[in-house]
Amino acid sequence: MLAFLLQINALFSTGHIYLFAMFMMWIWVLWMLRVTLAARYRPWQAPFRTTTSVIIPVVDEPVDLFESVLARVIDQRPTEIIVVINGPRNLGLEKVCGYLGVRWAWTDVSGKRNAVQIGVGMARGEIAVLVDSDTIWTPDTLRELIKPFRNPRVGGVTTRQRIIRPDRTVLTRWADWLENVRNEYSMPAMSVLGTVGCLPGRTIAFRRSILVRYMDRFLSERFLGVLLEVSDDRTLTNYTLLAGYHTVYQSTALVYTDAPTRLRSLAKQQYRWARGSQYNTLRMLPWMLQRAPILAVFYVSDIVVPFVLVGSFVSWGISLATGQRAALYEALPLPAGAGAAVLTILALSALMTVLSLAIRFGRHFAYRPTDMAHLPTFMLINTFLLMPIRVLGFLRMAHNAGWGTRSGGFAGERRWNTAILVPYVLGGVMLAASVMIGV
Repeated sequence: MLAFLLQINALFSTGHIYLFAMFMMWIWVLWMLRVTLAARYRPWQAPFRTTTSVIIPVVDEPVDLFESVLARVIDQRPTEIIVVINGPRNLGLEKVCGYLGVRWAWTDVSGKRNAVQIGVGMARGEIAVLVDSDTIWTPDTLRELIKPFRNPRVGGVTTRQRIIRPDRTVLTRWADWLENVRNEYSMPAMSVLGTVGCLPGRTIAFRRSILVRYMDRFLSERFLGVLLEVSDDRTLTNYTLLAGYHTVYQSTALVYTDAPTRLRSLAKQQYRWARGSQYNTLRMLPWMLQRAPILAVFYVSDIVVPFVLVGSFVSWGISLATGQRAALYEALPLPAGAGAAVLTILALSALMTVLSLAIRFGRHFAYRPTDMAHLPTFMLINTFLLMPIRVLGFLRMAHNAGWGTRSGGFAGERRWNTAILVPYVLGGVMLAASVMIGV
């Protein structure tokens, strides 16, 4: 943010145009677009009655947590509940299903997609509700979730999602902040357009006919020659949009989920999400450019921004170390010593970035003001964890990797993929260009 303001000042004083300043102006334009669209969002209010099949794939969830998840679903009386246990036999989970009277099946084939396919095949409800095995429903989740299906053009609906007990660690606070930012800005904005690009998988409802229609493709579709099981929620959302339906967000349907409390686990989760999100963006890009250009802008920006920021940091580091383009900082009241001047620039940069985040995500801080004290930490996590992971996730899209966070999950294919270099070439070009447009 400091570099952006200095470059804007230089633009008006000298007429010199900095590409990085133009990029930052674009980021703010996108933010204003999201805010404007989100302001038009309203949840569906009219009740709707239909048949519902709740499908819960599960691998190795702790028995007490799974029992709590299942009991809350039972309390809301869906038409049917189907649990699909996949991977090694789990007698504890089977016992829970038995004494709660829930229909269940077991398959020795590891992987969520196969479990979803089995569940959809067993289901009979008009609406199929896919639920993660660690997601906690609130009392009105199901009733609120199905309301948008009153509109026959709606094919998929997602919930408002928050983190269980976010005050446990700074990582759970950050995860809850990230979820609420999506809830307040991105999700409502895309929902207004009827094109939520990813219906997050903790709890999603689809017209079952869509899942049946695309199930074979769901199990076999490849990207750059790789069968990727990550990002099943985004993939099913893609199919819903391709089928001509709207995908929407229902803010009154609230669920809670857990978040990693250790940095290593959080990094693995974010890496898996980064790969899944970005490969699906590239796969859907032709459709988005034709049918949902604003969605294309949002998602392409999500890919480009991390590369620009990482490349800019490299460029700024080189400039500070070599003294290049020092004239840009002459507008600042810097101390005489070179070391003190560099520290001052870094401190001002951090302060301006924190203020930028406070402005752009003010809705969250209005909801939870105490998080303002953690904003510098959130900034550090975004800068030094999330952004590099997004870049790494893009570069490694064509790797035959598995689930990554589940010991009994899909393990990936074990064969060489010649297309592995394609993301590296694209990513290298973006990084090189980002270094060139830096300060």
